[in-house]
Amino acid sequence: MKNPMHNPVLHFRHLTPFSALLPMLIVLFSTHYAFAQYKGFTAVENGTQFKTTFATESKKIHSIKSNFTQEKNLSVLSEKMLSEGKFSFKRTSRVRIEYQKPFQYLLIMNGDQILIREHEKENKMNVKSNKLFQQVNRIVVDCVQGTILDNNDFTVRIFQDQHTWLLEMTPVGKALKEFFQTVIVYADKKDYSISSIDMREPSGDNTLIRFTQKELNATLSDDLFIIK
Repeated sequence: MKNPMHNPVLHFRHLTPFSALLPMLIVLFSTHYAFAQYKGFTAVENGTQFKTTFATESKKIHSIKSNFTQEKNLSVLSEKMLSEGKFSFKRTSRVRIEYQKPFQYLLIMNGDQILIREHEKENKMNVKSNKLFQQVNRIVVDCVQGTILDNNDFTVRIFQDQHTWLLEMTPVGKALKEFFQTVIVYADKKDYSISSIDMREPSGDNTLIRFTQKELNATLSDDLFIIK
C-alpha cells in the first residue's frame, strides 16, 4: 500500500505541502518578538516606497524557471518530509509545480483552474471549490507577480538584511486564520525575485519552499500550463 504521507494532496490539506502550498490559530507578534524571530533583520520604515519599488521590479519578471526544495515539518513526526522538483511561472497567473523526488506529482494552476496528476490519475478542479487551494494559489501567484502587498487578506510587515527582503504576512479574516498563522516571504534584493516561502500553521507545523537556480524571463511554452 502506498504511504499516504508521500501524497502532496494530503500536505495541502491537514498536512499542508505547498503549498501549501492548514488548520490554525493566529499569533500576533509584538515588535520585540519579531526582532527576536528574524535575527539579523531590521524593520523597513518606509513601506510605501518599498511597495512601489517591489511592484515595479516584479513587473519586469514575465516568467520564472527554477528548481525547488520543499521541507515539511510536522509536530507528529520527528523527521522532516523533504521533496524536490521543478517550478515554472508565466504571466499571468500560470504556475506549474512538478514534484520529482521522492515521488512524482504534478500541479498546474492556470487562472482559476487546477490540474493534479499523480501517476496516471488526474483530477481537475476550480480553485473556488477548495478554499485551501484558492488561498495557496493566490499567495504563490501574488508572490511571483509582485502583487503580494496588494492582498488585503493579510497585514504585512517588512524587514531587511544586507541581501534579502522579508515580508511577514499575518491573516486578517477568520477564514484565513483557519489555514495560516503567518506566511513569511523572502525576496532577493538584487532582482526582487522570491527566494523562499514559509507557510506556518497554528499547530506549529510549517512548509518551507526554497527556489534555486532561478532563470528569470526564460522562454516557457504555453503547453506547460495547459489544462485540458
